[in-house]
This record gives sequence, structure tokens and C-alpha cells, in this order.
Amino acid sequence: MFYELTIVVPTLNEVGNIELLCNKIARALKEISWEIIFVDDNSTDGTKELLTHISNKHEHVSAIHRTDRKGLSSACIEGMLASKAPIVAVMDADLQHDEGLLPLMLAEFSTTSLDIAVASRFAAGAELGAFSAKRALLSNIGNFLSRLVIKVQLTDPLSGFFMLRTDVLKRLSQRLYGKGFKILLDIFASSNKPLNFVEVPLKFSTRHSGESKLDGTIALEFVGLLCHKLFGKIIPLRFILFCLVGLTGVGVHLMVLSSFHLFINTEFVWSQTIATYTAMTSNYFLNNSFTYRDKKLQGKRLIIGLLTFYLVCSAAAVLNVAFANLLYQSNIHWVIAGTAGAFIGAVLNYGLSSMFTWRKSKHI
Repeated sequence: MFYELTIVVPTLNEVGNIELLCNKIARALKEISWEIIFVDDNSTDGTKELLTHISNKHEHVSAIHRTDRKGLSSACIEGMLASKAPIVAVMDADLQHDEGLLPLMLAEFSTTSLDIAVASRFAAGAELGAFSAKRALLSNIGNFLSRLVIKVQLTDPLSGFFMLRTDVLKRLSQRLYGKGFKILLDIFASSNKPLNFVEVPLKFSTRHSGESKLDGTIALEFVGLLCHKLFGKIIPLRFILFCLVGLTGVGVHLMVLSSFHLFINTEFVWSQTIATYTAMTSNYFLNNSFTYRDKKLQGKRLIIGLLTFYLVCSAAAVLNVAFANLLYQSNIHWVIAGTAGAFIGAVLNYGLSSMFTWRKSKHI
């Protein structure tokens, strides 16, 4: 069946919004041939069952149920690539995006040689509604940083509501980062040439049901996307992320080292050992959540992975402590000695953990 427009809606525990969203879209697009593709990331609140029921009942509604992979960007990409229409839109399931803009955005494609239309929260005439001052500030900061990797002047490169030609998405699909929450930024940053775009003002509504998915991980994923687009062709992204985590480990290491060596008067070699394994534990959990998110260990494998991480990094830890102690015994200041030892350990930890700890992990 031919459709003029596909709407891709990623979902994670949105059972209270699905039917209302479908009804709103149906009313907004009553003169247009359309389909909705929901991409669900293994919801546990009944969303999966409701989507199955609705897709069985309505031929223009379909659902992709993902159990072995997660992430808003990858869900959007998977849904867009499954589109049967020449134009595809992405919008959230929480009813914060104005479905009334869909026909207006679609109309833009018939009058211009347009690649993409963006519903902007910051264009002239837009309204943020109940958007908190803190969230608006974070969005503005994110928009400012986004301009480091895109070639056009968008007012809202982090918008989650946009529409583009399907052939543009297919052309860019192999270059997309595909992780995190900011798929629009990924699309613009992945294009070798500037995309022709138009922005329409968005009146941002309040969430109807469910909980926001925003958390600290999103900020880390955003940094990862920027690093990938800025340095990915020169330095492997995973190494960049591992180094960023390693910087936090250095801070943990020095804090523990100073606590034991200066305040408890523990011998330096033992202080350095305790600090090394404390930082190693911190790095393991951060890397598992961020650096190796695509190979994330869970359940029993999380504990086994920690033990494996300790084992494969033992040689690095021994070298770390020995090297730092050698410097300290040579009258090198304890801060410099401890930092140098931590650096040596970090390099070996990256190589060994990549080879063993996360090598056979199951993708999610």
C-alpha cells in the first residue's frame, strides 16, 4: 500500500499515551495517506501488548518490538528505514509534540526542494509551555555545542520532532552514529553537504502520561556524539570515552590516595594499592554504563565482568603500584607519582578490558 507519510514513534513505557496519540494523528492527517511505525524498546508497562492489539486492528499502524537492543536514536533509524513512504517524520509518544504541524510540515516538501523540516522550540513564534528554566538552559547550551559539528544555522538542532525525505535518510544511514537521544543532530552532522531545511515554530505541550526519560546518561551520550563527529575519524570513539571515564578515575584515585596517605597515615604503597582498586571499580561501572553500553553487562554477568575486570587488569595494577612507588622512593611528589602510576594502569586497562571483559558481551 502506498503512503504519503510515515510517522515513526519510539516508545518505552508509554501505555497511557498510545491510543490518544493515534487518534490525534488520525484527525490531523485525515486528508493524507499515512502510517505509524511504533518502535518499542521492550516496555514493561503494557505498551508492547497494546501496540500488538492496535497494529492487528489497524493496517496503517505497525510495531517493531526490540528486545536485544535499546536507544532512541537507533529506534528512530530502524523505524525510518522501515518506512513505505517517501517522507518520514519522527515524533515523541508523550504528546508534547503538536501533531497539527504534521500536514504543515509535509506541505513544505511539495513546494520546495526540501531535505528536512524541523519543528523548532526556539524559532520565532514557538512556545515552550511548561518547559522549566533549567531544561531550557540545558537545551540552549546543547544547541550552542551542537553548532561545533553541523554546517547550518538551526535554532533547535536537538529537536525530537522533524520530517525528512526517506532517500536522504537512506543515503546517510551508514554514516550515522546511531546512539543516544539526538538523532536530528546526528543526521545533520553526518551529511557531507548542508541539508536544505526549513524550521516551523513548535508549541511545546506538557507530557500527558508516563515519566520523562531524561537523566544524566543523556548528557554523556550527547558528549559521545559530539566526540564521534569531531574526532571519530582520527581517534576511535570508544578510546575517547574510555579516557573521559579514566579522568574521573584519576579524581577518585587521588581522593582515596590522599585520604589514606595524608589523613590516616597509611604507608604510600598501601594507599596507592587501595586507591588503584577503588578507581578501577569506579571505572568499571562507568565504562559498563557508557563506554561499552552496546555491550553492557547485566545481572550475573555484571558481577562476573567485575571479577574479570579485576583479573585482566591485575598486571596493570601491579605495574601501576610498582611504578608509582619507584617514583615516590625517588623523591617524586606523591601526587605526581600517583598520577603517573594511574596513567600507566589506564592504558593497559583499556587494552585488556577491550580484549577480554566486554569482548563477548551481548548487545542491547
